[in-house]
Amino acid sequence: MLCFMAFQLNTALAQQKPNILIIISDDHAYQAIGAYGAKIAKTPNIDRIAKEGAIFNKAYVTNSICGPSRAVILTGKYSHKNGFKDNTNYKFDGSQNEFVKNLQAAGYQTGWIGKWHLESTPQGFDFYKILPGQGQYYNPDFITMDGKTEHITGYASNVIEDQAEKYLDGRDQSKPFCLVIGHKATHRTWIPDTCDMGMYDKVNFPLPANFYDDYANREAAKIQDMSISKTMQMGYDLKMLSYSKNGREPSVDRMNADQRAKFDAYYKPIDADLKARNLSGKALTEWKYQHYMRDYLSTAASLDRNIGRALDYLDKHDLAKNTIVIYLSDQGFYLGEHGWFDKRWIYEESFRTPMVMRYPGVIKPGTKSNDFVLNMDIAPTVLDAAGVTIPKDIQGESFLPLLNGKNAKGRDAIYYHYYENGEHAVSPHFGIKTKRYKLIRFYTRVNTWELYDLQADPGENTNIFGKKGYEKLTADLMGQLKKQIDKYEDTEAEKILATPITASAQ
Repeated sequence: MLCFMAFQLNTALAQQKPNILIIISDDHAYQAIGAYGAKIAKTPNIDRIAKEGAIFNKAYVTNSICGPSRAVILTGKYSHKNGFKDNTNYKFDGSQNEFVKNLQAAGYQTGWIGKWHLESTPQGFDFYKILPGQGQYYNPDFITMDGKTEHITGYASNVIEDQAEKYLDGRDQSKPFCLVIGHKATHRTWIPDTCDMGMYDKVNFPLPANFYDDYANREAAKIQDMSISKTMQMGYDLKMLSYSKNGREPSVDRMNADQRAKFDAYYKPIDADLKARNLSGKALTEWKYQHYMRDYLSTAASLDRNIGRALDYLDKHDLAKNTIVIYLSDQGFYLGEHGWFDKRWIYEESFRTPMVMRYPGVIKPGTKSNDFVLNMDIAPTVLDAAGVTIPKDIQGESFLPLLNGKNAKGRDAIYYHYYENGEHAVSPHFGIKTKRYKLIRFYTRVNTWELYDLQADPGENTNIFGKKGYEKLTADLMGQLKKQIDKYEDTEAEKILATPITASAQ
């Protein structure tokens, strides 16, 4: 009898603390979400979270690349502080503090299921089941807690949600939970579930206004290697296997007979038609763009559907009222803007990320936040919600005060630093965004400055740095940038900022 009463007391105490469900997608562009104004893309379940909670119209990341973004979310610190600067040269040090460790100490049961991509063994989790590296869309492998590899038949978005629900079914119900669901979608190479193939085939997507950008007065953009016209591959990216070596791609070879039959039934006729049309130049580039958009949004369809499954699970098990749900992407993504795909830049499409949050009883349904928030704010926010003391070395800030009607003051500017000097030839850079302007310092591949008036030039097509009449504005923004660098103790940026750029380099 005493044991039963103790169990009831523990359960009651658990329910006083909110459960936390964080869903992280990969490369999901805010432009492709209905709640953010997308007219063609269908995302009813992400839209549902926004409708029942809050949408963040100015959510940004500190470093727009997969692994480092996740490290920032876990630690609440910039990349130069958590040590994971890029995907190529670094491995995440899991021995450092993470918000999940603070939750564990406060009695939470913690788990991570799906894409991890931190190149190290997860720490701070009572349970994990993670994709190795980038993972695969079809019949994915998972690394389990005993270090073994488990192969599961199915499509990644479905399988990840299946595993999340299995974990929740078996959790210790006397404790509140914090579960991170890491989806592979919508990462390159955008292979849809078989049931979603062709979902957007009747749509002719309008070209972005700057699709044929000439990158005038933007030296870093001129040397990039992430254009749809030149970089996007016919076989690897667009699944036109007649262009692939021996007509094969490893991502397709993973499919079982039934999956492959459906894949071939959809893609082979498109491949044959393309061959027959013998397109070149702009006609081929625009064909690639249309097919890219169809595959990308069809891949996102399964992501959104499985987010809906997670919400339905909470409803079915009477968990919704006491569970915080946060959905975000690890960063934004280009859907043809500037002629690009991928991410990395401080320009809006990759710097800005979609983020919606539901917190019944705290966040008023239909809330629209126009304050600057960062992905590193997730850690202090969930600790704040759980009543856990926020460690002093966390650099992020809880955004709960911005949502609960306390008239808190948000940021006037946000700081960004991208480090990777490799894939897609994007030069490392750092900079700030204010409510109207963006100042950027590129280094390594090119040494140059850029300045944009986002009110007059929201597409960031005209670099006004160094132009007559902007001297006072530039000096003011330089001062603000220096303050941000000092605040966040980015010593590498401080050294670069102190090194003058010669006239020939600029």
